[in-house]
Amino acid sequence: MMSPYRELWDLDPEVTYLNHGSFGPSPIEVRAAREAFSLQAERQPMKFFCQRMEEQLTQTAEALAGFLKTDAGRLVLIDNATFAMNIVAESFSLSEGDQVLLTDHEYGAVRNIWQRRCRQVGASVVTAKLPFPLDNDGILTAIEGCLTDRTKLIVVSHITSPTAAILPVTEICQRARHSGIAVAIDGPHAIAMLDVCPEDIGCDFYCGSGHKWLCASFGSGFLWVHPKHHSSVRCPIESWGGSIAGRPASWQDRINWLGTRDPAPLLSISAAIEFLQRIGLDAFRRHAKSLVLEARRQLLELDGAGPLCTPNPENVVSMCSVELPQPADWKPGFHGHPDPLQIELRDVHRIEIPVASWNGRRFLRISAHLYNSSDDVTRLIESLQSCKHLR
Repeated sequence: MMSPYRELWDLDPEVTYLNHGSFGPSPIEVRAAREAFSLQAERQPMKFFCQRMEEQLTQTAEALAGFLKTDAGRLVLIDNATFAMNIVAESFSLSEGDQVLLTDHEYGAVRNIWQRRCRQVGASVVTAKLPFPLDNDGILTAIEGCLTDRTKLIVVSHITSPTAAILPVTEICQRARHSGIAVAIDGPHAIAMLDVCPEDIGCDFYCGSGHKWLCASFGSGFLWVHPKHHSSVRCPIESWGGSIAGRPASWQDRINWLGTRDPAPLLSISAAIEFLQRIGLDAFRRHAKSLVLEARRQLLELDGAGPLCTPNPENVVSMCSVELPQPADWKPGFHGHPDPLQIELRDVHRIEIPVASWNGRRFLRISAHLYNSSDDVTRLIESLQSCKHLR
């Protein structure tokens, strides 16, 4: 049976889309809001960019701040969490011999960002190997065991991208504060899947994306910065660094004006928040969780399959990963080179879902939103049973 919400999206009817966690399509009304902002710019560019844009960005930041239960003065809108993390890396002071601590579950782009930053100054990246399967006490012990007097920053995912695990970020921040260590959270998967309030978490920086569970447009994200770091925020892209509309100076000015670009995806965040709040966050989470858990249950019945890192289904919301058997000729894939099973599902069965590797383990990650249905899960399971690249 088709989801009653599917008509709110304009999706390819020939494709079963089970990868909202990578690229989440926007509902029709959010796309319309984005297009309306773009039209404003095209109809009267001077008025839009030089008079309206900064005020509209502020209004959108206020809507997002309400959603996150924070202060809009601590937020700046930026294209995505990767861009936001680059700003953190540009802004956070590191010296030769310092250490930045990551975990072995971190997103590849985030690892690249901090490896480059550390090379620039002679610092180093240290990786905490988390327990398998995951448990909160083991996570905290593994991170604490890697801290030294040279550790200046912990960079950690709120929800990990490959393994779809929710990490105890509040407890990590509490323990980091006791040691005088800053924390930057990579949180694109957490926004709307979980209730997120950076103040309650206790972090120094929080990087988010709007194009995942929030269903804002591609090219919408944010950076939350604790006020003690506002004066040190620097943007990797050097531009005017001030208001072009004559507004009072703020730390966000260094990021709001990056040269001429279409800010419509950022401004669509308000429409996405309105959409999800009208449907109901709890309704979204219940719907997605029921589908993902049913898919997980059936996937675990496949020969050689097993839970990946998260054995307790209670820790699943709208995304989970399941370990798959490894064929004799299997080689771990890497970014841009998908597993043959992913290609087979895509090209033969018209199912979009990631199959990849993490720490030498092969996994399939399923994610769902309101437009998905039990029919999508059935189609996935039936297709996998006939796939030649599964085993």
